[in-house]
Amino acid sequence: MQPMNRRSVLRTLSALPAASIVTALPSVARAAEFSYKYGNNLPLSHPLNVRAQEAADRILKESNGRVEIKIFPNNQLGGDTDMLAQVRSGGIEFFTPSALVIATLVPVAAINAVGFAFSDYNQVWAAMDGKLGAHVRGAIAKSRLYAFEKMWDNGFRQTTSSKAAVDSAKDMDGLKIRVPVSPLSISMFKGLGAAPTSLQFSEVYTALQTRIVDAQENPLPIIQVAKLYEVQKYGSMTNHIWDGYWFIANGRAWDALPDAMKTIVARAINEAGLQQREDIKKLNESVVGDLQAKGLAINRPAADSFRAKLRESGFYGEWKGRFGAEAWTLLEGAVGKLA
Repeated sequence: MQPMNRRSVLRTLSALPAASIVTALPSVARAAEFSYKYGNNLPLSHPLNVRAQEAADRILKESNGRVEIKIFPNNQLGGDTDMLAQVRSGGIEFFTPSALVIATLVPVAAINAVGFAFSDYNQVWAAMDGKLGAHVRGAIAKSRLYAFEKMWDNGFRQTTSSKAAVDSAKDMDGLKIRVPVSPLSISMFKGLGAAPTSLQFSEVYTALQTRIVDAQENPLPIIQVAKLYEVQKYGSMTNHIWDGYWFIANGRAWDALPDAMKTIVARAINEAGLQQREDIKKLNESVVGDLQAKGLAINRPAADSFRAKLRESGFYGEWKGRFGAEAWTLLEGAVGKLA
């Protein structure tokens, strides 16, 4: 007789009446009491998935097998919009949307992506681990979702161009630049005098190659993986937007966990998030050298002229009104006066 693996055991059980399950289940194959699906849009090798798998393994062990989290990376369960809908409905239990994605549901979640708000990571984590992050988590909770305390890092976004280095705000004048389908991003680049075009990421390489647009902006690892250096000459470390991932759970699924299990899950996920932040920091440092070796000229502009241009254009004033005085005051409490 062939030994039964876990999948075959579960198939067998599904065909049995409930009363027979206890006697049919081998002691070594006890199913988890809480079996959850976690979806994301990143490759399995990305630091987010590496650390998430470590957290899932830790949770399974510390819960004595009661809580199992299965990871579905690389858009296996659909695109961001699909997965956001699924985590709200309970089709999946966990999801890590970027702030710009969850902002389609919770507008204030995009506040961390205000242009040139953060000077460095010290300001980012002071805000997002502090009062501003707590404010956003409260807004997320109103959408029947639970957001874990620690955001995971997606990185600062940088600018590349085939025309010239972006060294100050005046270099943005008339620049045809691809941006995500995000009102905040479009508004910021218009405020800087650029000509932004929203395209899906799958279209970016071809759009740059055929000069439909001359520039784009993304975190460094994405610029590297997508080989955008093949169709761009200049890489400007503008740090114009910081974006991160909220690790969120379906509200009903989270509430169903016993308090002791919530403690185990939250501790593992939050601590894994802190480790992932360090991973991204090291990854970014190595990517700069790799991109330079591949021919991308790197420059590091100061933020002053860009912030001045955004003040002058009314960008900060407009978005202060959109996000509300309370959220804006919390942001400025961490980064200083913007509007």
